Amino acid sequence: MKFRTGRKPPPRLVARFVAISWRDLAVTFGPILLISAGAIWLAVRLIQPAPPSTLTMSAGPKGSTFWNAAQKYKTILAQNNITLNVLESEGSAQNLQRLADPASHVDVAFVQDGLSTKPPAGLVSLGSVAYVPLVVFYHGPPVRLLSEFEGERIAIGAEGSGTRELALTLLKANGIEPGGKTRLLPLSGDDAARALVEGKIDVAFLAGDSAQPPVMGRLMRMPGVRFFDFAQADAYARRFPYLTAITIPMGAFDFGRNLPAAPLHFIAPTAELVARDSLHPALSDLLIDAAKQVHGRSTLLQRAGEFPAPLAQDFPISDDAARYYKSGKSFLYRVLPFWLASLADRLIVVLVPIIVVLIPGLRLVPGLYAWRVKSRIYRWYGSLIALERAANADNSPAERRTLTRQLDKIEESVNGMKMPLAYAGQFYVLREHIGFVRERLLAVRERLSAMSDDADSNADHEGSEQDESGAAGNASDDGREGSGVASKDSASADAPRETPAADTRTRST
Repeated sequence: MKFRTGRKPPPRLVARFVAISWRDLAVTFGPILLISAGAIWLAVRLIQPAPPSTLTMSAGPKGSTFWNAAQKYKTILAQNNITLNVLESEGSAQNLQRLADPASHVDVAFVQDGLSTKPPAGLVSLGSVAYVPLVVFYHGPPVRLLSEFEGERIAIGAEGSGTRELALTLLKANGIEPGGKTRLLPLSGDDAARALVEGKIDVAFLAGDSAQPPVMGRLMRMPGVRFFDFAQADAYARRFPYLTAITIPMGAFDFGRNLPAAPLHFIAPTAELVARDSLHPALSDLLIDAAKQVHGRSTLLQRAGEFPAPLAQDFPISDDAARYYKSGKSFLYRVLPFWLASLADRLIVVLVPIIVVLIPGLRLVPGLYAWRVKSRIYRWYGSLIALERAANADNSPAERRTLTRQLDKIEESVNGMKMPLAYAGQFYVLREHIGFVRERLLAVRERLSAMSDDADSNADHEGSEQDESGAAGNASDDGREGSGVASKDSASADAPRETPAADTRTRST
């Protein structure tokens, strides 16, 4: 017989089938989207901003070699929509001061090597761009050593000039220092050359524009003016690494007059293109490219293509400059206009996290989505297995009713799920398994009920048999008791008949 619970079965709801579960899709796609957005945000924060459209350069005295070079830089940068503001200065020393002072807003400058034993922090070199020749002219008998100028009137350059700093270094190495009997005068360039020709000074240190081959040739033609030949040029170059020994070959100034009549030896520091370390990489490439056009030609002092070069002396070569000298401009800047290459370069950095994070993440979305949908189905199997095991145990009627209610709740929850159509097959398989467990539970209940009915029938049958056997026993006992009485009665009846006979025989005897 079937076990009745006395209540209506739970409503059989049908799952709400949809084409796709947007909630599951959002839960699976959302974390990947958030991670990708975070990676893109981090890339945007770390990416270099767009290159500024304006740069400021500190060059040198107006009309000087470096001033003229800065004007050429300005023209080249303008072709790429970059405005270069050129500032006039006293020379390399002032240029270095401006670079070291953030308030000056100078981005790049020409700085002669050897000006400082401890260069300011935050400055990097984009490479050496030229030699800055240092020559010495004097009056009097031939001199072979700088130390022989002690006690003379010496023009060492104006305050703030690289000529003055280098002249003081060389004179100090020869025992001549300010405050002694040697007069050190702040004259430079044309003023120093004019004073030397006029006899107002004895020695003139000339550097840069004042020491160019045309100026040297003109002074050598002046009567009473001698060129100081640095016989120790190689020794100076080894003692001071930022110096280079330069030789002007015989006849380089004038072949017809054979000027000079003998090779000239002198020394020259290099000038570096120095910038702040915050200079945009794209502008770094642009400045080095301009330096190639301005400083790359051949002269009496250098070979073609010798400059610019990564000959860092006082300042470290920037990473961007080192990369440029090693492999040149990047592919984008070689094939695209500057503004477009700059834009594409920044976009590539933004695309990296998209390629590395978002695209692989999108490939995981279908699997995660399927796993999430299936997990809603699979999580009920654990409850079904536990319920089926409980149903197979020896349970009381109350416990079996509890198991039935649990199964009803499971079925009601399953039937109320929202399920994509693609997983309808698995949904109906789960429903079949729920029905299977229900059948097992009902079968156990029916078996237990049948066993209970059989037990009751057996008990009734055994009781009736005991009643019948008791009645039969009583009847037999009554029979035995009746026969005994009858025998007694018959014996008593026979006794009187035997007594007279015995008496007769007695009497006859």
